[in-house]
Amino acid sequence: MKIAMVGATKGIGRALARVLAARGDALFLLGRDAGDLAAASRDLALRSPARSKPPPHALLDLEKPESFAAALDAAERGLDGLDALIVSAGLFASQEQLESDAILRRRVLDVDFARTVELLELGRERLLARGGGRLMAISSVSGDRGRKPVVLYGAAKAGLSAYLEGLDHRFHESGLRVIDVKPGFIRTGMTSGMAEPPFAADPEEIAPGIVRALDGGTPVVYVPGIWRFVMLAIRLLPRAVMRRAGF
Repeated sequence: MKIAMVGATKGIGRALARVLAARGDALFLLGRDAGDLAAASRDLALRSPARSKPPPHALLDLEKPESFAAALDAAERGLDGLDALIVSAGLFASQEQLESDAILRRRVLDVDFARTVELLELGRERLLARGGGRLMAISSVSGDRGRKPVVLYGAAKAGLSAYLEGLDHRFHESGLRVIDVKPGFIRTGMTSGMAEPPFAADPEEIAPGIVRALDGGTPVVYVPGIWRFVMLAIRLLPRAVMRRAGF
């Protein structure tokens, strides 16, 4: 596949890009740091089965929506087409940080919902113009139910997941496959220093499952898979129990 990736320099996106490069997919990297992009591109070239030239890349900052169109145009030119757009970039902060810092709160809500949706809309237009394709975004299990530790971050991810589901309903028959990836607790730079819950995983452990969802056009995928059942149980809890619960 010809895949544009936003956020392939770190965490889940980096692990996913390495799996895709190793099997020979054509990648175009998009991100806000030119040095990180160049380093990731060199790394992926070494992992390619053909040891091809490093994947091309361009700047795209989720906090600067004016950069979106030009970056996607560059990806289409660089790949000579586009089969998929994967957005794994985002911001994270604790509930306490978001409650006490209005500027940070606005940034997280903006990037994780509004700006991501704006970018996906541009990707949707381009994919549909080519007859369809795959549109994937990394959401979170935090969006499945309102919970005390992730009120604000969870709200942004809930909005993103609702958008992705609606998009799937609206454009599935037109050939668009929309994939909502819902990770549980993953050990990345964003979660460094946080207490780990059960079923914590490394990015490399979940990347193969995300690739399978990409290939199959699976509408919703929980990674690791155990989180599907964990969140089902949490969604079924009465509100009175949730008020008393600390998770």
